[in-house]
Amino acid sequence: MLTNPRQELVKGRSAPAAGSTEGKDESMALEHTVKAFDEDITRLRGLIAEMGGLAEVALSEAMDALIKGNDQLATEVMARDKRIDALEAEIDRLAVRVLALRAPMADDLREIIAALKIAGVLERIGDYAKNIARSAGKIENRKKFEPLTLIPAMADLAGEMVHDVLTAYAARDAALAAEICARDEKVDAFYDSIFRNLVSHMVENPSTISSAAQLLFVARNIERIGDHATNVAEMVHFAATGTYLTDREERAA
Repeated sequence: MLTNPRQELVKGRSAPAAGSTEGKDESMALEHTVKAFDEDITRLRGLIAEMGGLAEVALSEAMDALIKGNDQLATEVMARDKRIDALEAEIDRLAVRVLALRAPMADDLREIIAALKIAGVLERIGDYAKNIARSAGKIENRKKFEPLTLIPAMADLAGEMVHDVLTAYAARDAALAAEICARDEKVDAFYDSIFRNLVSHMVENPSTISSAAQLLFVARNIERIGDHATNVAEMVHFAATGTYLTDREERAA
């Protein structure tokens, strides 16, 4: 059975004779294995950070394109989504290789599993940002379209969640991760308010139904981004503590 190189260093193997070449060679090989493992973990963390940063920027720029009707910026956001997809594929390959070759256990295993799941979630956040950018050119009379002023505040809330969850991931901050999960209720409440506002606007201004429908689509995408930021926060909490937030909530109940 493969063993965790970190644990082997701690536990040690059967002690070789003092000064034996075999013992020195084995120690050097083990140290090399652990160093390579640490490099893989560092690389994995770096890829997640890069992917998350791109997803965060994509949301910000997609909203900018929507508010200003900037078709060129919207096109750039959609084009850059390919880089997010490529990073997810790279993370998948690295994580699978580490699992196969290093046989990680305990904290390391949780982190790698979390990284795999987080990469998938960040890819979806990138897709939602791309969807928002795609709506940028479909809003008519935007200067007179009052509901358009409500969406950015909701996007700011979701964007802050994405930013802070990346901070929590980098710092292994379980407390921050739990706090981020609690914020999702605010995003949901914002969505409900915007939904009611847009429906009322469509009833009162039938000519704006097409644009209002696009904004409903945008608001729904932002709401999903908040949900996915919460999913990442839950994974960060699990990677850091080995417990799920739902487990902790049930024990406290």
